[in-house]
Amino acid sequence: MTIEAVVDPRRDPAGHVHKVGYANRVIKRRKCKRKINKRPEVKVPMALQELYMSCKQVFKGPGTVPFPHDVERLCHILDKMRPEDVGLSSELQFFKPKPSVKVTPRVTTTTIYKCDKFSICIFFLPASAVIPLHNHPEMTVFNKLLLGKMHIKSYDWISPPVAEEPVQPSNIRLAKMVANSVFEAPCNTSVLYPTTGGNIHQFTAITPCAFLDVFGPPYSKEDGRDCSYYKDYPYDAFPDGEEREVKKEDGDIYGWLQEIDMPENSRMDGIEYLGPQVVEINC
Repeated sequence: MTIEAVVDPRRDPAGHVHKVGYANRVIKRRKCKRKINKRPEVKVPMALQELYMSCKQVFKGPGTVPFPHDVERLCHILDKMRPEDVGLSSELQFFKPKPSVKVTPRVTTTTIYKCDKFSICIFFLPASAVIPLHNHPEMTVFNKLLLGKMHIKSYDWISPPVAEEPVQPSNIRLAKMVANSVFEAPCNTSVLYPTTGGNIHQFTAITPCAFLDVFGPPYSKEDGRDCSYYKDYPYDAFPDGEEREVKKEDGDIYGWLQEIDMPENSRMDGIEYLGPQVVEINC
């Protein structure tokens, strides 16, 4: 008579425990106990969130201009903003001195937030980079220099046109200079309106710069708010008689602006915004 030995599948004939099955059960048990760590939420800087919420309340859409008390409100917020509020620092490599390289410096821009009523953007200008004379049709713009030093030159059209003004070459109009100065961060916010405040302006970076722009409403080619570019000439380039000389005695400076095609050096590279995001809340 033959007796068949019944062996526990976890043991070999010698009685040793097969550890594979045992280990599997332990691993499964540990997996069940494993805790899932949630990614910590990024805290939105109070100044950036306050700016976003205020813009939602202040900007009413195309064809409108913020009330004076709303302009003061946004300026108060922007004047207090620091580079860190949008994820920037003077320690970033972009703002470090660099050896001179013979290449055309390119302007870079990134959008923090955009809707049909307003947009919040950051512009980065390497040293010697230029944003040529351009306009902001039917727009109110708040400009806050966050880092660096740059020269700003701006004009407004003469309105209404001066009587008996002689006919000038095509696409040339008379404008009054509003600003022609160097600005260095930190400094107060500049505001331009659809027809005043320096709506046509040019930026020239003296050092690497970063500035924050709030547009209300934003550019929109479909809605007729496309950007135009200009070349300026000294007032004396097209003299027009004695009447203008009288106005110049009042301290006003005039120039002639000629609309031109988009300059090659005005093209900007868009990059993704990786700084703190605003929390969208319906007002």
